[in-house]
This record gives sequence, structure tokens and C-alpha cells, in this order.
Amino acid sequence: MVPGEENQLVPKEIENAAEEPRVLCIIQDTTNSKTVNERITLNLPASTPLRKLFEDVANKVGYINGTFDLVWGNGINTADTAPLDHTSDKSLLDANFEPGKKNFLHLTDKDGEQPQILLEDSSAGDDSVHDRFIGPLPREGSVGSTSDYVSQSYSYSSILNKSETGYVGLVNQAMTCYLNSLLQTLFMTPEFRNALYKWEFEESEEDPVTSIPYQLQRLFVLLQTSKKRAIETTDVTRSFGWDSSEAWQQHDVQELCRVMFDALEQKWKQTEQADLINELYQGKLKDYVRCLECGYEGWRIDTYLDIPLVIRPYGSSQAFASVEEALHAFIQPEILDGPNQYFCERCKKKCDARKGLRFLHFPYLLTLQLKRFDFDYTTMHRIKLNDRMTFPEELDMSTFIDVEDEKSPQTESCTDSGAENEGSCHSDQMSNDFSNDDGVDEGICLENNSGTEKISKPGLEKNSLIYELFSVMVHSGSAAGGHYYACIKSFSDEQWYSFNDQHVSRITQEDIKKTHGGSSGSRGYYSSAFASSTNAYMLIYRLKDPARNAKFLEVDEYPEHIKSLVQRERELEEQEKRQREIERNTCKIKLFCLHPVKQVMMENKLEVHKDKTLKEAVEMAYKMMDLEEVIPMDCCRLVKYDEFHDYLERSYEGEEDTPMGLLLGGVKSTYMFDLLLETRKPDQVFQSYKPGEVMVKVHVVDLKAESVAAPITVRAYLNQTVTEFKQLISKTVVHLPAETMRIVLERCYNDLRLLTAPSKTLKAEGFFRSNKVFVESSETLDYQMAFTDSHLWKLLDRHANTIRLFVLLPEQSPGSYSKRTAYQKAGGDSGNVDDDCERVKGPVGSLKSVEAILEESTEKLKSLSLQQQQDGENGDSSKSTETSDFENIESPLNERDSSASVENRDLEQHIQTSDPENFQSEERSDSDVNNDRSTSSVDSDILSSSHSSDTLCNADNAQIPLANGLDSHSITSSRRTKANEGKKETWDTAEEDSGTDSEYDESGKSRGETQYMYFKAEPYAADAGSGEGHKWLMVHVDKRITLAAFKQHLEPFVGVLSSHFKVFRVYASNQEFESVRLNETLSSFSDDNKITIRLGRALKKGEYRVKVYQLLVNEQEPCKFLLDAVFAKGMTVRQSKEELIPQLREQCGLELSIDRFRLRKKTWKNPGTVFLDYHIYEEDINISSNWEVFLEVLDGVEKMKSMSQLAVLSRRWRPSEMKLDPFQEVVLESSSVDELREKLSEISGIPLEDIEFVKGRGTFPCDISVLDIHQDLDWNPKVSTLNVWPLYICDDGAVIFYRDKTEELMELTDEQRNELMKKESSRLQKTGHRVTYSPRKEKALKIYLDGAPNKDLAQD
Repeated sequence: MVPGEENQLVPKEIENAAEEPRVLCIIQDTTNSKTVNERITLNLPASTPLRKLFEDVANKVGYINGTFDLVWGNGINTADTAPLDHTSDKSLLDANFEPGKKNFLHLTDKDGEQPQILLEDSSAGDDSVHDRFIGPLPREGSVGSTSDYVSQSYSYSSILNKSETGYVGLVNQAMTCYLNSLLQTLFMTPEFRNALYKWEFEESEEDPVTSIPYQLQRLFVLLQTSKKRAIETTDVTRSFGWDSSEAWQQHDVQELCRVMFDALEQKWKQTEQADLINELYQGKLKDYVRCLECGYEGWRIDTYLDIPLVIRPYGSSQAFASVEEALHAFIQPEILDGPNQYFCERCKKKCDARKGLRFLHFPYLLTLQLKRFDFDYTTMHRIKLNDRMTFPEELDMSTFIDVEDEKSPQTESCTDSGAENEGSCHSDQMSNDFSNDDGVDEGICLENNSGTEKISKPGLEKNSLIYELFSVMVHSGSAAGGHYYACIKSFSDEQWYSFNDQHVSRITQEDIKKTHGGSSGSRGYYSSAFASSTNAYMLIYRLKDPARNAKFLEVDEYPEHIKSLVQRERELEEQEKRQREIERNTCKIKLFCLHPVKQVMMENKLEVHKDKTLKEAVEMAYKMMDLEEVIPMDCCRLVKYDEFHDYLERSYEGEEDTPMGLLLGGVKSTYMFDLLLETRKPDQVFQSYKPGEVMVKVHVVDLKAESVAAPITVRAYLNQTVTEFKQLISKTVVHLPAETMRIVLERCYNDLRLLTAPSKTLKAEGFFRSNKVFVESSETLDYQMAFTDSHLWKLLDRHANTIRLFVLLPEQSPGSYSKRTAYQKAGGDSGNVDDDCERVKGPVGSLKSVEAILEESTEKLKSLSLQQQQDGENGDSSKSTETSDFENIESPLNERDSSASVENRDLEQHIQTSDPENFQSEERSDSDVNNDRSTSSVDSDILSSSHSSDTLCNADNAQIPLANGLDSHSITSSRRTKANEGKKETWDTAEEDSGTDSEYDESGKSRGETQYMYFKAEPYAADAGSGEGHKWLMVHVDKRITLAAFKQHLEPFVGVLSSHFKVFRVYASNQEFESVRLNETLSSFSDDNKITIRLGRALKKGEYRVKVYQLLVNEQEPCKFLLDAVFAKGMTVRQSKEELIPQLREQCGLELSIDRFRLRKKTWKNPGTVFLDYHIYEEDINISSNWEVFLEVLDGVEKMKSMSQLAVLSRRWRPSEMKLDPFQEVVLESSSVDELREKLSEISGIPLEDIEFVKGRGTFPCDISVLDIHQDLDWNPKVSTLNVWPLYICDDGAVIFYRDKTEELMELTDEQRNELMKKESSRLQKTGHRVTYSPRKEKALKIYLDGAPNKDLAQD
């Protein structure tokens, strides 16, 4: 407030206005799909008349008032959907607008016509710049847009609505602005348009889709009659034979003009329009050479469709100032002298001569191309010349006729102007040629005949050579790319217009001058570092001749076939308009339905017109969900549904005849709710869902049966008390008395809350739209216990954390392996190995099925575990003894007590029954093949297996009472001994050490959980496709269980110790990934996940699974997978090689000695660092989970002895034979280039000074076509060491190509080159390498006359 004005009186009407209620109006413009999400907000006094509302809306969006309608958009205020009256003086309050609330309105078309644009400067005259729009549209948020080309007050509505000029724009498909500019120019050319209309399409002779003239006819008819703001050009480009990829190719508008004219001439052969292009656009000129001694002249006649004018003379930095200057330079002759002398046939010697061009004939439509694109030989790049070049509105071409040529009597011969003495033709022949042309060419023809001037049209005056400019095609951008648009003068009203794709607007002569280029004026949209990059590129002039200048055909002058075409296109457009109107009034909303038989939630999208009733919408949804043969339609209804909260908001009783537009709140792009097609049984009655109710899913809990029932849906109000809610549930579930009822609310996952305050409301307790509660009403004393100690809490906790998994067991049933792991009793005699192996086969062969194990395992598991615990505490806990030969991997089984039954021995084989001290195991790979392992001083600690079997035992060696009365095999109590409990932190850090947790602690005892975890498994009949012999388990397990404990529970079903099988998680794509972190829980698993069990030793602490690949440098596929191995922290490379030897022999059939192969780093397919035998994993070599390594078989003794050496792979290129030799390894003692040259010279015999080399590009083996290797690679880099740019060879495995620089490249014939190219292309495609590294070349512009791009009928 200004000081001193505090005491000024406020007018009474302003005081009243301040107190008056206001109406908030939100208007959505639905006249176009691009504006449907636009919102205009007006906050008006309630007394505002409706006409004032329309005026404010019109000013806000830029429409002319009275050309649009406003209708209610929310369907709540009034049932009357008729448009509001834009002339009414009724106040907003009287028109049912609600103060203080949001009043939604839709802005729609009036009487089917789109709103007209509001010209803000319509009274300012044509000179105002505010209504102009030429040049590219500014990008959103762009800077540097010029006010010269883009109006600052340009409203969004003027862009989205049909131009007030009455002209229709063309849609840019992607990069087709060059095409749009040319098409609009041709359309605005009366002579071309009228001639095109006179041509009649014969459908019996040609397919309309591929007919270029017919599609141009259709396009011109639409440009002339359509009510749209812009139309598509896809039908035209389809007739060119183009696909959608062509829309993304940038081309030159002059190139398109030439190609399209050629195509039209081909299509118009044998028709009245056969010579139309020549009649309108073709001119003639003479290319001559005249001897300066005798005057003899040789010449030829050339035709042209456009005249190319250079911007700058060659070698000059100064551009021509105007088009007239460039035209004079175009016909300016040059003198041929010195070494360029011309051989004169008359003089019979070389003489000085004058060479040049003369215009003989100017076309009716003169096209000038300003050659703004050039090539800079300094930078070797294309450039655009943005120099200023003016062009007149009227161009006098009479000044460009060479009078000397007309008067000279020396024109005697006609030869090729570029050759010496290549035949001649006499002047009378030339005259005959022109006399023949005069009959068909209506242009201006000036020629010489025996020294007299001849004009093709008698009586033609000089002013007939005056041409008027009517089209300027402008390019904005650089040589790399840009944008075309056209400035065209209409011959109807002499007004200039800008045709910029879909935007058409008026411009003035001043705007045309801005396209001259140069430094004057502001920069264009595509600004550059030089001058304005928006400038004229093509100019089209028309001869001023009142006798020939045509006007556009009027509608009544159209040929009959054009009248029919106009009618067809108008009907199609009306049909599209009706379809758009239907789309605009169609409600699209998500539809859900719980299938009454399959009990699967189905989802679809319901598209229903806003005027359709609810009853009709139900019928549509009923058919959409394919329920005709499942349930009667009267058993279905639509209800308002919130899918996110799974909440039924309300039902629509008694509103079957209400339009869907009112029920859904109008037509919207998105809805904040969904619809559910609810079903019922014929004997049931639909429940009424009222707004404001909340949905509660009630699960009844039975403590005795330890079960949680399926949910029952109850609807309640948030203001109900807990007591009232209990009574409501008691009425719904009859057998539950409210007096002893306990209600537990699950507010979110694992958040259980007992409702103890009877007078509290549901809202205060945290109820929301959709809720989940558990109720229990029993006579037990459990309710007297603290909730977290009660049986109810334990049962609900188990229910919340239990998931169902499907486990696929190994293909062989338990006990089917002949080399099954054996167990020994402490202190027993091992006996003879062979005899004991026979004892193994006895019980193994009689093992029971998974089902039998499930029935018997529980009791035996408890008793055996107690016995083992006692034995384990009395026995020695030391690690298993080291073995020295492979045979002892199969441990003998000591003789059992004679009183033990076969079943007991069977179970003892599957459940850990012996002291860990005497247990030894075999190794298994992922492929379930037995892998014997050699032993060493290191791997005895790593590979020794020990396992304590303390399942279902407590710390006091007493049997564990089953918690909560659950069934016996539902509890896990894998525990640690007291000593192990003290080492918990050690186990927590194991993951950090190796990325893999071990099941064993440092004393060899099993890791476990300190709390009981639910586990229950039962056989499951899987689909038939799972394969014969496979067994499935359906496991219900607490997801808080660790992977280690989970594996221990699976031991009886797999048949081996948990340390001898692996767990793979199966994802939706059927990809399998091994789960190796044993101390992690199953919390990442969810219901119905699948798990695959595979036999093979699981990893222990400090171990890593490694994939071993063979490196075959000279094979087509150099990377071949061999096997999976296990490497351990602290192991040397030599020790890992010893471990690999027996596995390679048994699994891969490779007989290798330890010094005949090496291991090296693998990075994707690239070989890297060579690992030396003394290197230690984790110390010298970084190793991680799922590590990959190359195994390379050596041809001789290992040459790599130290890390200072460098091993590179060299390959000789023989250009004279066009082939590459196989790879040879070169071991360097340093990174010296000289040493590399010496070694290459040594292995190849090439003299040292002739060696040239280059580093290969890409991934190994750096394949490249033999056609490209000689030129495309940067041979012989000027460096002294290998570890600098551009080589950067710092590690083993780099590829080096080398050659003899004195060896010449083989010369290939075209046939040989093509054949070699095919071979190389096939070879490189097989290896996945590119055939060439050349950059993408520009695609030639072609028009296919038969619409088939695979045919070579293009016009170049």
C-alpha cells in the first residue's frame, strides 16, 4: 500500500464484492486430444452473468466468443447436459453453480465445428507482427527464439485450431518438412493444381494406393475442402513406396522436386498431362565453346528444371549480393587459354576460346536453387553458407539473353561442349529442333537463325519476361540438419502466408526480406556461430502474362470425377468427426471381475459412451468378461471399486437407468477409482454398499485346529465402536459370541494390534477404506495371557510369515546313487572297503519313497537326534582326517547293530547319524557327476566335511516340547551349542569375507536358529511336463528361517546332507540362480515361488564357485565352457590347477599335465592377465561369486614367469594374399615398442625396418573384414611404449595385427571383390562382429513407381 492511502474510503460496491461469495470454475478444453489435459481456472463472483463467463473463457483460451459451447463436466450439479447459453444474463448462482466448490465445465465444439481462433490484433491491420508465424516452432523451454519469427503472445489455442487463414497445414510425420514445403507450393500453383484435377484416375488400371497422381489429387482436395487444421501425408508417401523409416530420413527439397517430377512424368505417360512438367518448369540453354581466332563455335542444347546459383564464387570469401548478380555469373563465359586451349576444327589447331552458357528458353515457372550447401576442403565437412543474398519480388529475365549470340553468323557446328571435335550439327538442324519444340513448349524461346531474331510467340513484348515471386522455400539449420518451411503468396488475394507443417499464418513482405540471410536481423531458431541460419533455399517465380496466368478452379468448375472425390472425402471426414465425437464422449475405466468359477481376478478396460445407462454397461461388461455360459446376467452388477485398497466403495441400487457419464462424474482421461463386475449365486442377494462405509475382511481363527479361515467381508462405519463392531461380526458369523470375542487388526504387514478398548471407534483404532482383522472367541484361558505371549499371537505370527514354496527334488529318488555318502559309527572298525560298499548298497536299495519318509521321519528324527546329541557331546569334535587317495572318498560304512531294522538303517542314511569325526563325503558338480578331488596341504582343511546333527534338540539334551501344540514336523529348533552361540559375530562376518556363508562354524558344528520356525512339507503332484522321475514338495515355511536351516529341513527328502546339495531359485523367466548366502532368510521369497534342488557340494566359508572356460584363440568360437569348479581363499593357482585335472579328465575328456595349461583372467570374451602358479586367490588375485576364468592349453613350456612380462596375441596380415595368419603369442619382457617389433620380426622373418603394426579394435578376437583392415586401421602408431595412447596396452591378452609394409595389396576385380565381400560378411555375422566400421551413409531419395522398394525402378 502506498503511504498516505490508509485512510482512503473504499467504494461501497467494492466492499459488497468482497463479501460476495465466489464461484470456482474449472474448464477443460475437450476440442482436441492435445488440450484435453489443459485446465483453465476462473474464480468469479457468484453474481457474474453467464455471458461474462463465456467472454472470460474466450479471452483466456484465445477463442472467438460464440464459436464454442460450455457444458457441465462433473455430472453432479444438474442433470441437464444441454450447453449453457452464452447470451444469458442469468447469474452463475441462478445457473446452479455452487459457491465455495469446484464447478467443472467442458469446453466443446459448437454445432460440430471447432472453435475459431481469437485474433488479438485483428484491428491492427496486416502489418502487425503479432499474428505472424513463420519459421520453426520454438521448443518448449528453449532459449534464443526470435521475436521476429515467433509471436510472443502466441496462445496455445492458435496452434491447436484451424488457421484463421482458411488454409490447411500438413502434419510432419517425423522429418518430412521438406516434403510438406514442396506439396504446399505445388498446391498453391494454379496451373499445376488445375492440371492435376483434370487428370482422371482409372481404378481398373492401377491400384489407388500406389498411384502417385491420385494420392496427390486426394491430398489437394483435402487441402482445399477439409475443416481440419492439418492433414496427414502418409497416403502420399505410401504411394512413393516408402515405409515408416523413410519419415526419419532428412532429404533436400530440390532433390525431392526433381525425383517427384520424374515420377509424375513416368506415371503420366500416354495421358493429356504427359508433358505437363516440361510445359510448366522446363527451360533450355546452350552450352557453347567459341574460337577467338576464327569465330567457329561448337555447342549443345541442354534442358533444365531449375537454375542452380552459387552463393560464393569458387575460392572467394565474398558472396554475391543478389540473385541478379548470381545469374550474371552463371552465364559469364570463361577464357580457355594456355594449357586449357580449345582445339578448333576450322583452324585445325589449339586456340584460345570462350566457353559459357546462354539461356535460350525460360520456363513459365522459373525455379532458382540457391546453393547454400558446400564442402569445406579444409575441415573436410559439409557446411552451410548463410551469406546474405537478396532476391526481388519481380525479376526481369530479359537482361540474361546474350545479344552477341543472336547477331553472330559464325554458329556453324554443334558438338559436345566438353570435348574436342566430337562431331558437328549444322545451324539448320538446330533450327529444326527448335521448330519442333515450339509446338509443345509454351515458354519463352529466343534463338538465332541466319542473323535474324526469332521469337516463339509473335508480338511478345519485352515485359513478358517479367517474373513475379510467389514461393520461397526456407531452410533453417545447418548442413548437418535443419527444418524446411515455405512462404507462399496466394494468387487469390496477393497475401503472403507461412506454411510451416501444420501451422499456417499470415506474413508480410518484411518477413520475406528476413529470409535473405546474412548478419542483419535476429538469429533464427537454429542459431549458429556465424549469421542467421534461417534463409531462402529455393525460389519459384511465375511469368507475368495475363493471357496465361490461371486462376484456381471454382467448385462448379471441377470435373465430375473431382466432384465425386470431394464428396467421398467429405463423407469420410464427417465419419471421422463423428467417431472423434464418440471417442470424446466415451468413458474409459478399468474393469475388474472375480471369476465365479476359476476364482481368478480378471482385468479389462470398459469403454462405454457417457449416455449409455448402467444397465447397458453391465451387459457390456458381462460379455467382455465372457460370463455368458458361466452365470446369468441378472446375477451380475457393477459397483464402484478401489483396486489399490481392494475396497468396494459403493453400489448403485435403483440407478440402472442413470447415464454412465453422471455415475462416473463425467468423461475423464483418468479416474481415481475402478469398476468391479460383482457376481452372486442365484440363491443369494446382493449386499448394499453405501458411501462412507469401510470394508473389513474378517478371518476367523480356530485355536484348537490351529487354522485361519478364509475371509468374510463385513461392511462397517468408522464411527462405530469396537463393541458395536463385535456385535456386527457376531451377527455375521453365528457361532462367535461377542462376549468372549477377541479382534486383532492387521494395520500393515506383521503389525498386529489387539483391540482392547470397547468404547473406541474404528477410526480411532486406525481403520481405513479396506481392513483386515482376525477374530477368535473360545473358552480357553489363552485370552488371559499377554497378547504377545498368547497362543493366538503365535498362530497369527506364523500365519503372517508363512509362505508356500514348490520344491523340485533331484531326478533320482533318494538312495538311488551307487556312490551314496556313507556314515560311520564312532570307534567302529572300517573293515574292507569293498565289503563295506556292498553293505551300503543293501539299505540304499531298499530306501523308501518321499511319501514314506514324510510319514515316518518325525518320530525317528526326534529319537535319533537325541541319541546323536549325546554321542556328539561325548565324542571328539575334531575335523575329519585327511585322505591321501581318491578311492577313500567313498567312505566305508561300519556294520550296524544287528538288531537295527532295515528301516532304521535306511533313515540313518538320510538323517545325520554319526559323529562328524568319521564322516567323509564326495564332491558333486552342477551336472551331478562325481568329481574325485586330489588332496594337498591346503585343501584338507577346505574340503573336509563335518556336520553335527542336532535337529529338534534343545540345549539341555532334552526333547523339545512342541510349541503351541503344533504338529511334530512343523517346528525347527536348529540350535547352536553354547560355544557356537558365542561365535555368532564371526558367522555374521563370513559373508563379508567371501560373499558366501558356510553352514559350518570353525569347530565343524552346524549353524542354526535360536528360535522355532515353522516348516511343513507334503508331496505335490506337479504338471505332467516336469519330467519322469522328478519329485515335487509343497513346503509351508516361515520366511524368517535362514537358508541354512531350510536346507537342513530338506535333508530327509533329498537324501543327502545339506552340504551336498544346492538350492536354486527359479524366476518367472525360468532362469535359475543359486542361493548361497546361508545366513540370509527367505524373506525375499513369496508365495508359490519355485525352488530347484541339485546335487553337488555346497560352498563353505571362503569358497567360491568358478566357471571355467577354455580359450581357443584360433577357433571360430574362441570361448568354450568346460565346467564349474570351487576355488578357496588362500589357495594357490597351482593348487587349483591340481584340483581341476581330475575334473577335466572325467567331465571334459581332457588329459592334461599341470605344466601344460595355464589359467588367466576372463573379462567377457577377452583374455586378460595370465595367472602364475604361485599367485594366491584373494591376496594376488581378486575373486568373487560366480567368477569366470580362462583355461588355456599350452603348446610348449610356459614362458610367463613373472608379472613384469607382457603376453600379447599377434596376427600377421598378408595384403598380397588378402588373408590373416593364425594367432601367435608374443611374450615381452617390457612395454617397449622396439622389443615388440624385434619379436614380430623374429617370428615372421620380416625385416625390422619393414614391420608395421596396429592394435585390434573391439572385443577378442578383434575380427575385421580383410577388405577393411588395410585402410581402416591406424597402422604404425608413432609411440615408443605400448602403455600410452593410442595403444594403451597395459595387460596381457591385447591383439596386435602386423604386416610387411613393402607387400603390395592384391588388386581385385569387381567379381572377386563382391565374392570376397559375401564371404567376409557371412563370416563376421556368424561371429557377431560388424562387417565395417564406416559411418552410416546418407540414404538416397527414391520414389518407387510400383510401390515396391525392393524393385529397382526408382527415379534418381
